[in-house]
Amino acid sequence: MFTGIVEELGEIAAVEPLPDAARLSVRGPVVTADARHGDSIAVNGVCLTVVEVDGDVFTADVIKETLDRSSLGALRPGSPANLERAVRADARLGGHIVQGHVDGTGTLLSREPGEHWEVVRISLPAELNRYVVEKGSIAVDGVSLTVTGVDDESLTVSLIPTTLRLTTLGVKRPGDPVNLEADVIAKHVEKLTAGYVPGGRA
Repeated sequence: MFTGIVEELGEIAAVEPLPDAARLSVRGPVVTADARHGDSIAVNGVCLTVVEVDGDVFTADVIKETLDRSSLGALRPGSPANLERAVRADARLGGHIVQGHVDGTGTLLSREPGEHWEVVRISLPAELNRYVVEKGSIAVDGVSLTVTGVDDESLTVSLIPTTLRLTTLGVKRPGDPVNLEADVIAKHVEKLTAGYVPGGRA
């Protein structure tokens, strides 16, 4: 489990295509400091398992399902990447519960700079819309954010200078894809109430 509080803005060191998969090599001195084989590290919000650690670079295999459902397939050597180690049981939950199981991708539609923050609008897949509410939480490229607005086709978030400086969201441009993970609590509530709410989903 993760919290959506990015520890480090890392870099993709190499991408090795495999049959129906890919092997990513990711440079991140902070997250590799205590990383071992089998550990979980979120890369742009996608939970990956560490295969090997070599200095400040770790490698992870990404299966076709993950490549299809996330933006990891678009990464190239030199691409920046948000990195977060799995949360420790005794750590503060600074963001919200993030599983690292991406629900889909959106597209950054626009950026509106302000004096102390920036408002970013992102397209929202129809199948995720029901889980997104104003003032609720969403993970965008693994960053825990508060939704400031939502309509039938998009959501908006406000990014503070720290987020702009320390995550990929500071360099994303209109047209770039982002990984989206809806709040898992909303999905569980929907499932549990499906038999009691008319028109509820099973």
